[in-house]
Amino acid sequence: MKKVVKFGGSSLASAEQFKKVGEIIHAEKSRRYVVPSAPGKRFPKDTKVTDMLYDCYEAAGTMDITGKLNAIAQRYQEIIDGLGLEVSLDEEFAKIKTAFEEHVGSDYAASRGEYLNGIVMAAYLEYEFIDAAEVVRFDEDGVFDPETTNKIMKKRLEGVEHAVIPGFYGALEDGTIKTFSRGGSDITGSIVARAVCADLYENWTDVSGFLVTDPHIVEDPETIETITYRELRELSYMGATVLHADAIFPLRQEGIPINIKNTNRPQDPGTLIVESTCRQPRFTITGIAGKKGFCAINIEKDQMNSEIGFGRKVLQVFEENGISFEHVPSGIDTFTVLVHQSEFMEKEQSVISGIHRAVHPDTLDLESDLALIAVVGRGMRATRGTAGRIFSALSHANVNVKMIDQGSSELNIIIGVKNEDFETAVKAIYDIFVLTHL
Repeated sequence: MKKVVKFGGSSLASAEQFKKVGEIIHAEKSRRYVVPSAPGKRFPKDTKVTDMLYDCYEAAGTMDITGKLNAIAQRYQEIIDGLGLEVSLDEEFAKIKTAFEEHVGSDYAASRGEYLNGIVMAAYLEYEFIDAAEVVRFDEDGVFDPETTNKIMKKRLEGVEHAVIPGFYGALEDGTIKTFSRGGSDITGSIVARAVCADLYENWTDVSGFLVTDPHIVEDPETIETITYRELRELSYMGATVLHADAIFPLRQEGIPINIKNTNRPQDPGTLIVESTCRQPRFTITGIAGKKGFCAINIEKDQMNSEIGFGRKVLQVFEENGISFEHVPSGIDTFTVLVHQSEFMEKEQSVISGIHRAVHPDTLDLESDLALIAVVGRGMRATRGTAGRIFSALSHANVNVKMIDQGSSELNIIIGVKNEDFETAVKAIYDIFVLTHL
């Protein structure tokens, strides 16, 4: 069996955390390829090394950055000393200082946290160190090139039994460092897993997997045992975050499962993310996620349904104004477009006049300050009355439903409520589907 393991910043913030990681890796011989993040916070008011690097880079040229660089070097030295390693990063920091003073780019600055942690991790594990700049390729426009990367990565790792590849960054063809967006170490892990045809990609973080809903709304929610890529996509889109969304695609192509695990509780099974499964979910629903800050543009026109191109004409107005829509529930003579309120407000009058010119509605009104909640689950397909139970739960909680939309896949139901009812609605749905079955 072959596993790729990625560890987040909180898992590598100190020597103590490094030791936990080392025990996890050595507990199974199959954990052969390691992708580390930069050191994260050691305590709540601490600063992440990546943020320290950004700050240092911005100061370069306007002041002496020796003190700021020394503070970063001290973070690594504490880890090195705590692990009893004989590793010196002095030459690396000398190169970094020169590069910062020459303003080689903020991507280079941000990437050094992972790069240096990779060197320390490789020394600690006695694994081969492979600079991600050698094996992760971006094109001349700075866009990640998955196929070129896969070829380079496959060739470089051929015959390599154990390796450490830092996350978060790669390089253009000319060697210029380029980073992924924040959380991009997840993507590096999935790229490595695809290249080595891994049996499993383990993503180690500070939580024991995906939770059924937001712990800031529901106290101590249950953990999702198994979730499909499609369910994860729905929940991630509506705000649920544990894994970088772009990390899914390289693995989905190859059918490689992902296991979200907790570095501080390695005995917990975590959440398994798979292409498809026969495993029945514990509850009818898999998860609940949502966002505030939407508005609805409600359009009414008599015999609208017989007017060819009506929907296209309406949506074209939004496109021309550079506004993307979230959902479009409709009836025989009604058509509603839900959009992000912050995007819409700047251009609302332009959109309204555009709709009037395009389709000549009988009436058009706006409803603001809405929240959208996604109730997602493969178990809903085989369960009758799911929508009815949602309505019942919300009714008992005195929440007025402004909109409901269900896709033909029966994988998710989207509910619209007022912003002030958002938390109450999430709790009510969680209670009816989860607490009543525990």
